[in-house]
Amino acid sequence: MRALTWHGKHDVRMDTVPDPQIVNPCDAIIEVTSTAICGSDLHLYDAVIPGLQGGDILGHEFMGRVVETGPKSTLKKGQRVVVPFTISCGSCFFCKATLFSACDNANPVETQEASELLYGHAVGGLFGYSHMTGGYPGGQAEYVRVPYSDVGPIVVPDGVPDEDVLFLSDILPTGWMAAENCDIMPGDSVAVWGCGPVGLFAVQSALLMGAGRVIAIDHHPNRLALARGLGADVIDYTQTHVLEALMEMTGGMGPDAVIDAVGMESHGMAPDNLLDTAKQKVGIGADRAHALRMALMAVRKGGRVSIPGVYGGMADKFPLGALMEKGLQVRSGQTHVQRYGSRLLDMIMEGKIDTTFLISHRLSLEEAPRGYRNFADNQNEWTKVVLTP
Repeated sequence: MRALTWHGKHDVRMDTVPDPQIVNPCDAIIEVTSTAICGSDLHLYDAVIPGLQGGDILGHEFMGRVVETGPKSTLKKGQRVVVPFTISCGSCFFCKATLFSACDNANPVETQEASELLYGHAVGGLFGYSHMTGGYPGGQAEYVRVPYSDVGPIVVPDGVPDEDVLFLSDILPTGWMAAENCDIMPGDSVAVWGCGPVGLFAVQSALLMGAGRVIAIDHHPNRLALARGLGADVIDYTQTHVLEALMEMTGGMGPDAVIDAVGMESHGMAPDNLLDTAKQKVGIGADRAHALRMALMAVRKGGRVSIPGVYGGMADKFPLGALMEKGLQVRSGQTHVQRYGSRLLDMIMEGKIDTTFLISHRLSLEEAPRGYRNFADNQNEWTKVVLTP
């Protein structure tokens, strides 16, 4: 089959690789009908996430049709399914607590050691990401093996376009959980750093949850326009002092809640971010946490901090004093996709959530290397890329 594979920094290629096979009784094989490039895929493209190996198949946002099942799979051949990017067994302590992304069984024993050393525990399993998260082949391919296919894949009715539901695989539930982690009360003010796909879905979700005002922060005009179209006020951080603007917009209090939807490659010209960038480029530091620092400084005393943005290592000059002295609550983590899939599918079908507004480009799978290059280099115009095998 054809698949997009990683070969080094800014080097992704379409290769011919072996077709996936059923390995375990709960496996299923999916013929991919749509897949997408995620903002967190760019961390792999930029080679700032550890644990990649040459030839790894990328991609964790995908859906398709079931073509083969193991004897214990609950799926049936011919069904259309959206597959969560988090791989979860459904029976461990964490899955039973609906903390699906923390599954204890999805990350094979042989790949657990690296994440145990870096994070203190073995992390969960993810498609197409890193050997620290299991080394599973991803969905930017013609076919994918789905482990634990009896847990999580969302069956989609025929007649519903792929693009309406594809983002149930990751960015829609990620944006929803980001807003949910803010514990939004009616009328709250919420500031969102980053108007990429997750940030935009976080804006939409926060408004659906009753936020009185959502303020979106970015510097790409088109992305800011998309946020404004959802009902957010916007700040271009290249034109405005963000902290001063947020204080003015919230009556001197600061936002009730903040969302860092940027993660480990934040931009900005502040001295701390320039130092982060330099260290990241020479390989002695992993995370540029400028957006998170700003969010912690901006949120009101007693406020809530939600971090859906991906971080992979250490961050310098972290304002721990602000977190403690202001009495902030912080919630983060990979998304528990299986917790939200059915509810969000219903909201899509009822017309309460629009999932297609951020798609800017549709390419064939063979054009994936061009999609990555442009998604990385032209983020104002390339807001979301959908690939079709």
